[in-house]
Amino acid sequence: MDTRRLREVGLCFLKLGTIAFGGPAAHLSLMRSELVNRRAWLDEQEFLDLVGGASLLPGPTSTEVAIMLAKRRAGWPGLVVGGLAFIVPAMAMVLALSWAYVRYGSTGPGARIVEAVLPAIIAIIADAIIGLARQALNSWLKAAIAAAALAAYVLGGNPLLVLVGGLLVSVAAGEVAARRDRSALQMAASPALWAIFLEFLKLGAVVFGSGYVLFAYLRSDLVRSHHWLTLHQLLATAAIGQLTPGPVFTTATSIGYVVAGVPGAVLATVGIFLPSFLLVAAALPVIARVRKTGRGRAALDGLNAAALALITGVTVEVAHGALVNWWTAVEAVVAFVVLERFRLNSGWLILAGAVLGLALAIR
Repeated sequence: MDTRRLREVGLCFLKLGTIAFGGPAAHLSLMRSELVNRRAWLDEQEFLDLVGGASLLPGPTSTEVAIMLAKRRAGWPGLVVGGLAFIVPAMAMVLALSWAYVRYGSTGPGARIVEAVLPAIIAIIADAIIGLARQALNSWLKAAIAAAALAAYVLGGNPLLVLVGGLLVSVAAGEVAARRDRSALQMAASPALWAIFLEFLKLGAVVFGSGYVLFAYLRSDLVRSHHWLTLHQLLATAAIGQLTPGPVFTTATSIGYVVAGVPGAVLATVGIFLPSFLLVAAALPVIARVRKTGRGRAALDGLNAAALALITGVTVEVAHGALVNWWTAVEAVVAFVVLERFRLNSGWLILAGAVLGLALAIR
């Protein structure tokens, strides 16, 4: 076991898990900035392949990409250490905010800090989209798949169906080209701890897409069916998950704490993230083999184009909600220009946004 690489993976993902505000698109953009551009652990194409492969798995996509990257750098020990390092900071922050919510009925003044951080996040995502597009959309077919996928997403298409559609179109086009080539050549009592674990284990194994998709499942299961939470409590715990950096699925930590204290928080967190570790361990060898075949390359190319389109669509949605006044718009533009011109470590942009938000909160 290479302890140097393992330590490197642990520290790197601990840092990313602490500063990665903004949801899955922001997480992926930060990973690209840190691991592709700055540390050169892998190239753009392999990063795209991992994003595309993770997009087809249930569970939190950005967390699964983090686990894949950690495994690639430091083997099986890296898979565990990197994944935990990415999740634990968010879990700890969510747990603290959930304690404040239960005790005081408030998540505190952190919303103003997040308001100031989000424009910088949007700039980082925009920079990543441009960089990845150069690799992912290098033919008219891939560009057309991305445009169609973006249109389908904006019109309300299911993200999983959009991804599969991009994959199938690319494979079909590859088959046509291959033939041509051949021819030419309400609250109830607190639930039992085992029930909490099994509920979140199920969610981690079946939920595709973003934290917004998770919210729909939580509302159906925990509010309507099990009556573990009121809708107001669900909204509060979801807000805590959005307020903190790292995986949005740490909303599970907050819910577990609200319904059963610290043991509930721990079991809900373990339950929702455990399938991601197991799925990544099973999927990584498949992704490596798929890229070696003609049909597999076509499938991944179409999947990558569709995944990039979904990231773009989510970014537009986030920007619509984040750039709420002139100063947030100016901050986003300045952050983007600084990132493009000076290739500054994206963590500094997030820190600058947090300082700005803190100044606005206490003035």
